[in-house]
Amino acid sequence: MLLCTDVGNTNIKFALYNGDKLLMKLRFSTNRSKTADDYAVDLYTIFKINNVNVKEISGSIISSVVPLVTDLLKKAIMTVANVDSLVIGPGIKTGLDIRLDNPGAVGSDIVCMCVALKEYYPCPVIVVGMGTATTILYMNENKAYCGGVILPGVQISLDALTARCALLPSVNFSAPQKAIGTNTADCIRSGIIYSNAAMIDGMIDRFEEEVQQKCTLVATGGMAQHIVSYCKKNIIINDDLVLEGLRLIYEKNL
Repeated sequence: MLLCTDVGNTNIKFALYNGDKLLMKLRFSTNRSKTADDYAVDLYTIFKINNVNVKEISGSIISSVVPLVTDLLKKAIMTVANVDSLVIGPGIKTGLDIRLDNPGAVGSDIVCMCVALKEYYPCPVIVVGMGTATTILYMNENKAYCGGVILPGVQISLDALTARCALLPSVNFSAPQKAIGTNTADCIRSGIIYSNAAMIDGMIDRFEEEVQQKCTLVATGGMAQHIVSYCKKNIIINDDLVLEGLRLIYEKNL
């Protein structure tokens, strides 16, 4: 089995693959204060609960946007499964053409997403990543990553709003019945849900106008399920893009 690990600012996602078959996904919170032993205990426990035989794990690959956690997880995985982990970064073959000013500065999660996109979706493609930050990225018809935008994520925006405005309450992510709210909670929900959906629709229009092409539209990330269904565009949701990209990159480096 192959263990794929996606370390984000908020959550760490794990996936176990047998060849190209996804066997299971696991998730726990990213915690910068934990030690490698702490993470090893977490991994061992979660594998035990899910009846995973760690002796069957023969490979491991990590994408991380939290450098402090990367080495800790490498050590934890070695402790639990006795395998060394590849880490997305310099020296790793990805097969991705990156047409940015500084290709080396591209986040490993974005690299993995783009590798999966070029494998599974017709290009040109626009992908909306909705995690701690929201990213909207463009790959051209030649399957090259050409850039995009980065903005505060949905949860960050809501947290900032309620933290900086003393009288505004925290709300859940249920959409109100109308865009024009008639109470404070619905006004906030409309602002969070419908304005993010409208922003995504609008940015897609701007991208397609700029490149003068219609694109395949894909969304991923934990917040996508809360927002994308309220977009007017026909956007495919695939929450496993980074994990699939990790699997594909591992195969390129065997």
